Amino acid sequence: MIAEMSGNPFWTVLASRMLIFAIAAISLDLILGYGAMVSFGQAGAVGIGAYSVGIAASHGLNEGLIVLPLAVLASGLFSLVTGFVAVRTRGVYFIMITLAFGQMIYFTATSLSAYGGDDGLTVWSRSTIFGSGILEDERVFYAFVLILLAAVWVLARLLVASPFGKVITAARQNEARVESLGFDIFAHRLAIYTISGAIAGLAGGLLANHAEFVSPAYMNWQRSGELIVMVVLGGMGTLFGPIAGALAYLGLEHVLAGFWQHWRIILGPLLILVVLRAPGGLGSFIKTRRT
Repeated sequence: MIAEMSGNPFWTVLASRMLIFAIAAISLDLILGYGAMVSFGQAGAVGIGAYSVGIAASHGLNEGLIVLPLAVLASGLFSLVTGFVAVRTRGVYFIMITLAFGQMIYFTATSLSAYGGDDGLTVWSRSTIFGSGILEDERVFYAFVLILLAAVWVLARLLVASPFGKVITAARQNEARVESLGFDIFAHRLAIYTISGAIAGLAGGLLANHAEFVSPAYMNWQRSGELIVMVVLGGMGTLFGPIAGALAYLGLEHVLAGFWQHWRIILGPLLILVVLRAPGGLGSFIKTRRT
């Protein structure tokens, strides 16, 4: 709400971007923090969601209540199909397979010459809501993203607290024991992987509206790495942690980039310091300071 109260459109735009990446970070936390699945293909799902909105807009379909669910569906379907292969693996094999799928989507996007190829695709106007262009107002768009973030957080919290979520968490700790109790670990992991991808697609659809532009760069494995940093920085398996991590990471990016173009060199040691001082992320650090 600080961004909204400041009256400066720049801060509202920056805050909206932070909240969008917080949604993407929550999507990754579902599989990384709760399912112990380190995915370098999460940006692929984000990019598919973004391109779903961008391509739909280029063909005259701009209703948000249609294109945003379309982004969720497209990314969820991508995650379901790729998950049939990826979720059967563990450890470094899972990392490499998700990386391969993510890069496959990246190079597919660069080859779409009809939709800009390497140069990306301009989204000439934001999605409408019941035909109204209210999302063109940065404050309204910020509020819209904030509401969706809250909805995603509540959905994720209900999911991990459900019997389904407890199976996912238990399998992370002792897979053999959970299987011996009769649970289908593959089916549960495939389901959470698909849900994670669908939520990432929502973030991608919002990102396309926020930037009014989509690019293959959204799908690059480095974007997946940034999402992992956000989750680890904030605290894995907490849901609030990814939000804090996204705000902290993008906040540092904004501040440090203003001083030096190679700001990531500065960010690296800062991240190492946070990890060493607070292995559980910023959330655990704040909790420790309070006690």
